[in-house]
Amino acid sequence: MAKPIVKIKNLSVGYNSPLVSGFNLEIKPGEIVAIVGISGLGKTTLLRTIAGLIPKLSGKIIGNVRRRGGIGYIPQRLGLVRHASVYHNVELGARCGIKVNDESGNLLNWSNRKSVLIHETVKLVGLTEKINEPIRRLSGGQQRRVATARAIAQSPELILADEFLSELDKENADSIIRLMRDYVKNNNSAMLLVEHHLDRAKQIADRIVDLGDFEVNLNEEE
Repeated sequence: MAKPIVKIKNLSVGYNSPLVSGFNLEIKPGEIVAIVGISGLGKTTLLRTIAGLIPKLSGKIIGNVRRRGGIGYIPQRLGLVRHASVYHNVELGARCGIKVNDESGNLLNWSNRKSVLIHETVKLVGLTEKINEPIRRLSGGQQRRVATARAIAQSPELILADEFLSELDKENADSIIRLMRDYVKNNNSAMLLVEHHLDRAKQIADRIVDLGDFEVNLNEEE
């Protein structure tokens, strides 16, 4: 049995008081897990805690994903630099996704490798023709593709995504869902996402966690 990419044990998250208490979850390589539930349950806070953006109140997050570049994070508000180009936004992720030295210890041409990675990732999300366009000129769906590319460019073991399908029409949502499922499976990474719409959660995820009762529903038989 594959070792989990991340193991969450008895995790409590919140600010002055817990929003989520006693949360447990294991995510295996090649697996996508969706967290659903009504607003106000602490889904975003849970995701931000796992990402290391806010401190946990108690519990454990076990795994090597907290190392630099180990987590690719797609926030709900995207956090793109609007005046900068697609290339330079994806570059922010690529800086974490490239090893300076190869296995033999030889110094690699970091700049060239970074450029190749950026172009390959932008091509993967279907934005090659927009690579030099500033973010402010892109549609909402295209901007979400850029945020997805930025996360993928880190070559992360775990991708965290907060409502990253919101404001997308069905065609764009379906396209990104196919992209992420293929990426996770082909790279033996994992994904944990927060999704408001249950039908979309079922479409992308292998498992669904209802934060209201921590019930785990399998979309597929083991």
